Amino acid sequence: MITVLLLIFSVIAGVFLGKYFGKKEKMAKNLLILSAGFLITICLNEVFPQVYTAEAGSSLGIFVIGGVLLQMILEALTKGFEHGHFHHHSEHNILPMALMVGLFIHAFIEGIPLANETQEWSPYLLGIVFHNLPISFILGAFLFNRNGESQTPSYPSMLIVALFALASPMGMLLGNYFNPDLQPYFLAIVGGIFLHISSVIIFESNKNHNIDWLKIGLVILGVSLALSMHLFHDHAHIGHQH
Repeated sequence: MITVLLLIFSVIAGVFLGKYFGKKEKMAKNLLILSAGFLITICLNEVFPQVYTAEAGSSLGIFVIGGVLLQMILEALTKGFEHGHFHHHSEHNILPMALMVGLFIHAFIEGIPLANETQEWSPYLLGIVFHNLPISFILGAFLFNRNGESQTPSYPSMLIVALFALASPMGMLLGNYFNPDLQPYFLAIVGGIFLHISSVIIFESNKNHNIDWLKIGLVILGVSLALSMHLFHDHAHIGHQH
């Protein structure tokens, strides 16, 4: 239950912030960079070790690649919302239906492996929560803060938010019906999605090609937070075994 509430709250909180602070694109970018550092660390320290220690082993690499390719296809629908490619002057180029479908599929697939998580505050869950906040911020800015002015929520806009908030819990619900042996395959796909999104955010070239110390600092902060969660999770797991 806590898992579902965290997933829904992360979306609602992000949308709320986007509605009232959406004109501050720098804030959205900084949140994305921070979450990218967190996400890529969770991917490398939590997701990939589970994938490559499974019986299928190295053959799961094709599913990681599949996750990367799937995210590239989804970005054709979302126009890069996942890594901050939004501009108020080009909002009319993004179809609400395409955006809704792309974000829903993205979040739904991320939710499937949660069905087999044994700890409610797992690093994987927190990775999704951290990831949801900046995306929801951008979504809230797009839907409710156009041209720098707060907009009255409309039925289609609320529907998009509701579907995005419920997508991961619905994926988790479906995951309960899959054979647990399939967990490494779903994690491999999500790992590919995480890897693509976080690497695009982190390694995109700066416009002026100068060193961006704030960006580097935010990535390091995100990595440090994720490593702290990783160490806490390991100690809690060892303590639980004893």
